[in-house]
Amino acid sequence: MPERTYDPALEKATNRWMWWGLAIMVVMVAIFPLYRVYEPSARAEARDLQLASLVEQGGAIYSLNCASCHGQNGEGGLGPALNSQQFLTSAVDQQVSALIAVGVPGSQMGAYSLDFGGPLTSEQIEAITAYLRAWEEGAPDMPDWRDPLGLAGGG
Repeated sequence: MPERTYDPALEKATNRWMWWGLAIMVVMVAIFPLYRVYEPSARAEARDLQLASLVEQGGAIYSLNCASCHGQNGEGGLGPALNSQQFLTSAVDQQVSALIAVGVPGSQMGAYSLDFGGPLTSEQIEAITAYLRAWEEGAPDMPDWRDPLGLAGGG
């Protein structure tokens, strides 16, 4: 077995690395609370930017695929009004996305998801849902939102 010898230079170098490691750890511990204060606002800002982008994309997709039946501003037409307090407050995002993806059996609303033979990806359906949800704050009161305009008044 080799004999171990004390090397003062090695001991000094090891101690120096240990002190640097301790200093870095102290700095990280001190910075972590600052990160915890800053990060939630940065995440909220990123979420808001992503939502704004989704709403913009959803508007373009809605205009191409949905406006002909539901109206350019969701006021209704051949299909029900989507820009109504009653619809937007009663349906959660998952329900709206499912209606778009799968369609409504027994109606003219077909499936729009690629998974069900439609033209839209799940991301595009999510964008349309975000676009519709953006109407919620200023949505008009329309108790008869389900009645297509073409059938109103018994027509």
